[in-house]
Amino acid sequence: MNKNKQKLVRRLKLIEGQVRGLQKMIEEEKYCIDVITQTSAVKRALSGVEDELMNAHLSTCVVEQIKDGEEKKAVGEILKVYSLKRK
Repeated sequence: MNKNKQKLVRRLKLIEGQVRGLQKMIEEEKYCIDVITQTSAVKRALSGVEDELMNAHLSTCVVEQIKDGEEKKAVGEILKVYSLKRK
């Protein structure tokens, strides 16, 4: 998890920079389509972080829950994330 954690923190720092850039674009009244293009890039980047976290969760935590006899908990978490991703 440590290597994955470092990777995710790095990606989040990049996203943080993108968000600061968006704030500056708004303050400087940049062209709307340029701002929207950047907001879309931020959303895609955050979605990538979510995907990485979900992959890690499914391949570690959920597997352990099932091994420990906590199938209902595992299924509940998967369904919760699935419903959040659909919104």
